[in-house]
Amino acid sequence: MSQVASLTLRQPTKDDGAQVYDLIRRAGTLDLNSAYCYILLCDMFSGTCVIAEEEERVVGFLSAFYRPDDPETLFVWQAAVDPAMRGRGLATSMLKELLGREHPQSLRYVEATVSPSNTASRRLFQSFADACGVPISERTADGYSPSMFPAGHAHEAEPSLRIGPLV
Repeated sequence: MSQVASLTLRQPTKDDGAQVYDLIRRAGTLDLNSAYCYILLCDMFSGTCVIAEEEERVVGFLSAFYRPDDPETLFVWQAAVDPAMRGRGLATSMLKELLGREHPQSLRYVEATVSPSNTASRRLFQSFADACGVPISERTADGYSPSMFPAGHAHEAEPSLRIGPLV
């Protein structure tokens, strides 16, 4: 657990799931999954997720997991920041908090899929790669095309961003 100004960054617990769901809905920039999904992430994937809390209110959430086919790669699924907290580097702080934790295996890569219009996430991952002094590559074939999403669900392509190898 660490402090960033008046914020606390910590691992979530299953009791945080409802507040995370509300945060994602409030943020309005990410796909909203079921409340059950966020409870499950906060419970079963707490070691690879981060809560940012201000006065007991969840104002940031980063979810990630190790790729089952590549356990040296941490896949960042969602990074949400309360609209009132944007522009303060909170997503970067949550990513640093997560990567500063002890990991059960060696961590060599960080991946995410990010749509071309999501400039905030693209800046987050580019600045992280720059700070680590490692390359970032974009791979369309490893991402998700609009045709993969259900009919009537307009969605941009989500190419894969891969950062590393980390030292």
